[in-house]
Order: sequence, then C-alpha cells, then structure tokens
Amino acid sequence: MNKHCTDLFGHDLTPQIDRLRAAIDDADAILIGAGAGLSTAAGFRYDGPDFERDFADFHERFGIEDMYSGGFYPFPDLETYWAWWSRMILINRYDAPAGQPYLDLLDLVRGRDYFVLTTNVDHQFQKAGFDRGRLFYTQGDYGLFQCSGPCHARTYDNETAVREMAASQRDLRVPEELVPHCPVCGRPMMPNLRADASFVEDEGWHRACERYQGFVARHGRSRVLLIELGVGGNTPGIIKYPFWHMTADNPQATYACLNLGEAGAPAEIAGRSIVVNADVADVLGALVRR
Repeated sequence: MNKHCTDLFGHDLTPQIDRLRAAIDDADAILIGAGAGLSTAAGFRYDGPDFERDFADFHERFGIEDMYSGGFYPFPDLETYWAWWSRMILINRYDAPAGQPYLDLLDLVRGRDYFVLTTNVDHQFQKAGFDRGRLFYTQGDYGLFQCSGPCHARTYDNETAVREMAASQRDLRVPEELVPHCPVCGRPMMPNLRADASFVEDEGWHRACERYQGFVARHGRSRVLLIELGVGGNTPGIIKYPFWHMTADNPQATYACLNLGEAGAPAEIAGRSIVVNADVADVLGALVRR
C-alpha cells in the first residue's frame, strides 16, 4: 500500500483500500458504474488549459467557456457546428490515449466476471482493452452519427468524416460539402449523444442493455461488488440509485463509491459500503499495487 495515498482531508486510506481489495478478491462478480469523474481522474478535462489550447478560437469568437457548454451552443450554421463537433470528437474520442485509471481498472477485473455500465461517451473502456460484450454505454458514443430527425434507429461510424472535417476546417467552418447528412431522409446528421428525445437507441444499444440486465439478473443473490467510480449527481438515476437499490436488495452485495469530493452511501447500506473520498486514479493505482 502506498502510504501517501490519502483522502480529500489527508486521512490515510489504508483501511478502505484493504477492504476494497478484499471485496474485489472475494466477489463472485463485479458490476462497475463509471461516470465522468473517471475520465477526469485520467486527466481528460473539458475546461482549463486543455480547452484554452484546443478551443481558444471558439472562446474568442463565441465566448464559449468549456467543451461541455460548447456542445449546447446555438452555432449560426451547420458548417460552424461541425467545425466545433469534429474537433471535439477528434480530440476526445480518436486522438486521446487510454487513461491510466482505465488500464488499472482492467488489471483489477481481468479474468473476473464483470460488467461495465457507464454514462461516458469517450470510448476509453474500449481503448483500454475491456471486452466490448461487457460494456453498456447508456448515453451514446462520440464515434457515432445519427439522423437528427431521427427518421430511423440506426447509427453510423464517423471516424473518416470527423477526421476530414477537422483537417479541412478554416475560420471555424468546414466546407459545405463535408457536412454529413442522413442517407435515408437527407436531414443533417448529429452526434449520437443523449441530450433530448431525439437520441437514437440503435440495435447495438439494445443488445448491450439486454446483456446488462442479464448480468444483474444472474447475480441478484450472489456476492457481487458494485463499484461506482466518479459518478456525480447529474444523472443519478442511471448508476447511483440503481446501485443503492441492488445493494439493499441483496444481503450478499457490497457497494463501493470512489469519488473525490462526492463519495457517500445511504445509511440503509452503510454497513456494506466502502466509501473512498479521494482521487479515483490514486485509489485504483493503489489497488493494483496491493
């Protein structure tokens, strides 16, 4: 154990790390719930120096303050919209390497019966080498386009189009002929990200959902570790609340919450919870070294 691994208040994390390591080793199955905090722990930020380096021109012209809010900006035309989004997707989906916390997490569950439920859309789990059949991306994927209608429930791989738009943009615009349109109805395409009712849940999404539900059903009464990583309060109904309910319903389950500044557990499951209020990257690294 790294003696310098401490929580938000400087307290030694050895007891929590020991409990969590034992829970991982003893579990029949491990259900991972991953939020944006896991990618933040990996060093991927939507604001600060990264934003200033990659989007200074959008900030200067439109006053956009960070990558997240830029995704909702009402750009004046499709050419500008896709100048933003092609750069955004290229940086965060295609050019970003696998973050160390993802690699450490894979080391911890390799060879185990695990499943990942995540609201992240940056493809980090696949880049780290996780089994795609054990992943459920509930909120979409930067790497997919969909019809903005949508007129049909299908998504399309976008790497070639994104790279071409990112390379060809000038003065915060892409060439008109590169703007992607739906091959069925001709409407403009959009990123496959859940922002409103237009989000497309394609065949792959539904298959992943079925695999997740099957995993939960199989392990409803087994020694399952539900480990929540970097999940905030933005969409608690996807990971946090279901994990609490599953833990409460299964006397053999253990709940773990790793989150810098936002870790906690309800009183009803406190006795079977491991709460670590610390940097997720530090904790995963310490667990790998155990």
